[in-house]
Amino acid sequence: MPTPVVLGALAVLLAGPLPWALSRWTGLRRTPAAAMVLWQSTALAAVLAALGAGLSLVTERLWEAPAGPGDVVVAALAGGVTVVVLARLLLSGHRTGTSLRRARRVHRERVDLVARVDGGVSVLEHDVPVAYCVPGMSGSRIVVSRSTLTRLAPAELDAVLEHERSHLRARHDLVLEAFTVLHLAFPRWVASAAARREVEVLVEVLADRAACRTGDRRALVSALVTLAGSTAPAGSLGSAGSSLAARVEVLRDRRAHPWQAGSVSVLAAAILALPTLLVVLPWLGGLA
Repeated sequence: MPTPVVLGALAVLLAGPLPWALSRWTGLRRTPAAAMVLWQSTALAAVLAALGAGLSLVTERLWEAPAGPGDVVVAALAGGVTVVVLARLLLSGHRTGTSLRRARRVHRERVDLVARVDGGVSVLEHDVPVAYCVPGMSGSRIVVSRSTLTRLAPAELDAVLEHERSHLRARHDLVLEAFTVLHLAFPRWVASAAARREVEVLVEVLADRAACRTGDRRALVSALVTLAGSTAPAGSLGSAGSSLAARVEVLRDRRAHPWQAGSVSVLAAAILALPTLLVVLPWLGGLA
């Protein structure tokens, strides 16, 4: 089967059906770091396959002498499709990034106007317990309400604050932004929203794990239950976050899963290597 056809089919598979299937594998959350690498590899491989399908078709048609008028037309169409795919990615990245950064900047400004700062944390006078962070290149904010301070025990509050600090340190906002860009760039009949939803859960699980390394696991679970139902503004990352029940289930699992982590990492490497090899090897063969 011609390489462009294989790459095209692979791009569709990696953008839709495979993310849908992976999202059903909830056991992946037990090894969140390896699972995140798998999701990122799948997304990057989908982009490589989509771009590589057009480039390989251009190469196949023009490098094989003699290239007739039909070959030139096919190559031009394939090149045009490749440019469109790349343009959609860049446009989606620009629109998503601009919108998120504007929303975060406006929210940080509003928080600074109405909140008091206590120990580097912005405290809002609000009766509903909330806790979230607002990322930013020029200064992030961790925001809690007065009700959060009064309803959480000291150990619970420490766990929640460490959860938010972990989001900021690991720049989970950039991870989520990348998956949003990919979802919006691909056509709806190809792209799967499952990837974005599952990555939202994984960044929360990773932040939960970070909070447990320095604090009390039971205190974090108790705090999450207290904060359940609270919402965070658009563009921010909240402790209540996504899929609270799933996160509590992962927190209760204290066992290590080295074999799963290793297997998932190998799978991630294989998924990324496949389109890379399909793109690179024909080019190397043509140069030989």
